[in-house]
Amino acid sequence: MARSISFFILFLLVNSFFGFSQQERMSKQEADQVRIKIIEKSKNTNTIKGDFVQTKHLDFLSNDIKSTGKLVFKSPDLIKWEYKTPFNYSVVFKNDKLFINDDGDKSKIDLGSNETFKSLNSLIIKSVKGDMFDDKQFAIQFFLNSENYIIQFTPKDLDLQLFIHDFILSFDRQSLEVVEIKMMENTEDYTNIRFIDQKINTKVDDSVFSN
Repeated sequence: MARSISFFILFLLVNSFFGFSQQERMSKQEADQVRIKIIEKSKNTNTIKGDFVQTKHLDFLSNDIKSTGKLVFKSPDLIKWEYKTPFNYSVVFKNDKLFINDDGDKSKIDLGSNETFKSLNSLIIKSVKGDMFDDKQFAIQFFLNSENYIIQFTPKDLDLQLFIHDFILSFDRQSLEVVEIKMMENTEDYTNIRFIDQKINTKVDDSVFSN
């Protein structure tokens, strides 16, 4: 099971490097104000639908791995990643389980039976919604540039750090929607997901999450 989860984390999560030279660190007052606004936005987000473009960088490969697909989220904890190119592959998080459909080859993993995997499940859902402001679980740093608020979450739990070195969420400064997610798996490897044409709080049937 650990191998399957590791594969999914490698396959799924998060960014091309944000230009840190163009970023400014927020003051504590600015960070507190942004935190409040984003939490309020997250509380009012019940569904998300949209397309995504993913770039996966592995240091030992000469070329990045690029793929596209669709994301569907429904509060509180239903999420589906459906990859369309370069191949058909979908994963559904539902009821503390991970349902995988690899071009018709289906499998299921019980995330609730392992606290670390359960935490990973929660992090993935919260990252999409933008609600990860838990100071007990993360060291949090706030930055901004001309377009986005950029917030870096570093897990404090050593077990989580085996899978995730850093989460970096980029929020549009106007809409406060998550427009890009980055997960650093170590100092060199990362996955970038950029969201396109997001639709917030539109009708989503539960049948979407039957994988």
